[in-house]
Amino acid sequence: MPLRILSDPDHLPALDRRYALDRPALGLGAGEPPPRILLLYGSLRERSFSRLCVEEAARLLQLFGCETRIFDPSTLPLPDQVTGDDHPAVHELRELSMWSEGHVWCSPERHGQITGIMKLQVDHLPLSMGGMRPTQGRTLAVMQVSAGSQSFNSVNTLRVLGRWMRMVTIPNQSSVAKAFAEFDDAGRMKPSSYYDRIVDVMEELVRFTILLRPHTGQLVDRYSERKDAGVAIDPTTDLSSIAIAPHVPKP
Repeated sequence: MPLRILSDPDHLPALDRRYALDRPALGLGAGEPPPRILLLYGSLRERSFSRLCVEEAARLLQLFGCETRIFDPSTLPLPDQVTGDDHPAVHELRELSMWSEGHVWCSPERHGQITGIMKLQVDHLPLSMGGMRPTQGRTLAVMQVSAGSQSFNSVNTLRVLGRWMRMVTIPNQSSVAKAFAEFDDAGRMKPSSYYDRIVDVMEELVRFTILLRPHTGQLVDRYSERKDAGVAIDPTTDLSSIAIAPHVPKP
């Protein structure tokens, strides 16, 4: 399967546990089952900094009580080379998105934009698939890595894509400048404000995912889709049609 195995999932050398919450969404809603998060990265280099950032994010998410999957895009074909999800990597990506409640997308910035590898993965995710929607209503955290000074071009583009895919993109984001200097020889991120921001973003992603969990169906329910599907409103079960008597203050 095109999944990456996460090494040392419990080893977090850059995290100061004195300030880390094990359950950042405690009190916001039901934490069971564990939130399911799919992580995508945008480079196939052997030392891919977007992949390394995603792996750090996955370790944090597991610490925060999530179940994670990291998709390996190395065998994905171009969108026009296959039909539907006949290709095993395309099928796996779509199934993982259906499985997920939230996503993390991390792309390098190349020529001022996200990479083709990153866009390729999004392009293989349809808005609708057999009556199911593999991205709609899911939470999304966006991150980027840069070879030079800090930039936000890629995260801005990822936000546009998230909106187009009908996802709930969280407010916080991560942009790691001069990423080549932020990782040690073992591929682990050094303590820094950039790492701290990734912790912030993952905490926020968990909170939004838990907070929206019981309401996702209602939040993405649309008139146009009900109309296209021919699903009429049942007046016997539509609580929104019940008139509420106005409150009249006592004299």
